[in-house]
Order: sequence, then structure tokens, then C-alpha cells
Amino acid sequence: MNDYELRAYDEIMAWKRKMLKPSSLLNRMSKKVQAKMNGYIPEKVQHAITAAIKGMVQSTLTGSHWITKKNQAAGLSLEEKDRIVTEKLSNYRKTAVVEGAGTGAGGILLGLADFPLLLSIKMKFLFDAASVYGFDTKEYEERIFILQVFKLAFSSDDVRNETLEIIENWETRKQEFMEMDWQEFQQEYRDYLDFAKMLQLMPGIGAAVGAVVNYNLLDRLGETAKNSYRLRLLTALPKWIESSSPKD
Repeated sequence: MNDYELRAYDEIMAWKRKMLKPSSLLNRMSKKVQAKMNGYIPEKVQHAITAAIKGMVQSTLTGSHWITKKNQAAGLSLEEKDRIVTEKLSNYRKTAVVEGAGTGAGGILLGLADFPLLLSIKMKFLFDAASVYGFDTKEYEERIFILQVFKLAFSSDDVRNETLEIIENWETRKQEFMEMDWQEFQQEYRDYLDFAKMLQLMPGIGAAVGAVVNYNLLDRLGETAKNSYRLRLLTALPKWIESSSPKD
């Protein structure tokens, strides 16, 4: 282990502790309200929404695979991989900001178009990150892992804690998750975005809100992806390293 890898491991441990902290009271209350509102949506409508998001995500996964440059990690150290992913995140974040401002300024119709456009930006970033860290996205299990990273970034406390445990133990648990729970996936993502995206549809402030929200969403996804893949790469570290890591 070199010095950079040891620092990266400490950063991962700090990130894990942050991810496991309970959400703010406001976020928890918002989640309860959204769950209650979802209870009023007819089951047929829920199934239709789930099917629509499943189709959207699957088509985005397929498209992202074909346009992602392969073998980006050849001969690179972890430090070099981190630097490349950080640079890519900066570019994707700029794209998301422009897209959010544009659709936010366009009223309700363009605001609704933001959902699939932003989803495609997020998925393309995740495919690029996977490739840079040395994982082959043509493998079905790697695409499922990408969805787990996505879910980890945009979910409530209970689901986030469960998903983090899955990602930590991916090599031993991946066979359990070859089929996604699409109902949970779309519900968590919708609940996470609902309030911010509603503000984006409001006249006068939609452009500013869209830009800020999309920046923050890509930032959160980038941090989650970077640490999830670094965790996989460094998962074989000796136990003494974890026990000697500084605590908050």
C-alpha cells in the first residue's frame, strides 16, 4: 500500500460514516409526507410509473454502454484514476447545470423533459467512472452494480444503509441482486427528487433552481461513485488498517 491508497482508505471510512448518519429532521418529515401521498396513488398508476422508469433506465444503460470508452484504466494508479474521474465529474456537472437551467427556464413542458435528460447524464457518468476504475460495463453484474451506486446516492436512510452494506460486500452478495426491485428503485429516486424538481417548474426561479439542483445531484453522485469503486478496489486491505483509521 502506498501513501495515497492509505489516505484514500481513510477518506472512504469518513464517507461511510457520513452516509450512515441519519437524514435531517426536515428530510425525514418530507419522506413521511411523500410516502403518505404515494399511498393515495392507485396501484395501476404505480405499476405504470415503475414500468416507465424501468424502461427509461434500461434504455439509458444500453446506450451508455455502447458510447463508453473501454479500457480507460490500463496501467493507471488509483491516484490517476481518481484524478480522471474528478475531471470527468466536473464536465458532467457543467452539462447538468446547463441542462437544468435550460429546462427550468422553459416552464412545465421543458421542466418535465429534465427527468430523462438528467438521468442519461447521470448514467453516462457512472459508466465512465466504472470504466476508469477498471470494471467492464459489458458484464451484466457491473451494470447492476451501477444501479446499486445510483440507488445509494438517491435514497432514504433505511435503503441507503442497506445498499451501502451490499456495495461493501458485492463480491459475496452480487448473486442476490441480479434482478432489481424496480418499484423500490423508482420510488426512492422520485421521493428524493420531488421537492426540488417541483421548485424547478415554478416561473421566475426555475432556471436558477434547475442549475443548482442539478449541480448538487451530480456532486452527490460523483462522491458516491468515486468512493464505491475505491471501496471495491481497496476491499482486500488488511484488517489492521481499518482498526487504525482515525475516528471522527
